[in-house]
Amino acid sequence: MASPAALVTDRPQAQPKPVTGVTVIAGLMALWCIGFVVVNVVFESTGHFDDGPYAEYASGITVMNWLVVGLKVLGAGVALLSVANHPRFLSPALMTVMVWGAFATLGVYALGSVAQAVGMIAGLTGTADQVDVVGMGYVLFFLLGAAGFGVLAISYWRRHRVRKRFAVLGVLGAPMVLGLILLVVPTVLAALELMPAP
Repeated sequence: MASPAALVTDRPQAQPKPVTGVTVIAGLMALWCIGFVVVNVVFESTGHFDDGPYAEYASGITVMNWLVVGLKVLGAGVALLSVANHPRFLSPALMTVMVWGAFATLGVYALGSVAQAVGMIAGLTGTADQVDVVGMGYVLFFLLGAAGFGVLAISYWRRHRVRKRFAVLGVLGAPMVLGLILLVVPTVLAALELMPAP
């Protein structure tokens, strides 16, 4: 007879289905991601950054724009795959890393934005005048996205009973993803004189 520990494996023994609410959230998170993709594509197709103070850096901004588009499309795929009948090409362990990574990346970014807003209101990193309704709505939108992916991450982990270390790995990968987007790529583009120095 198998021991209880043997029942907790990298690959689930069954294909439990998510409850309807989780499936709805997965669809909403996919739409959330694609909505942002549409915004980025509109920016590129209309030459939004070809004029204005950053016109000379339009090429660098384009690189960043398409990088973010790729990540958002990946996020939409992760959201839908988290509630789909498990595809053979994607192991539960890898799926766990991805969905927890998406949750943590959005969560860290959103909390960082909240901290920045609080700092502005307190006069520590700017002025309260810099905090407007549009900015707060943007932060709230990311908080909702993080919450949605958090629900998907917990649901997937509970249904497939993947080892906790894969969830932890996904969470620990979030700072690396943000570092790549916010520090590494802009620094490389600045070195190529395609963007201002960060």
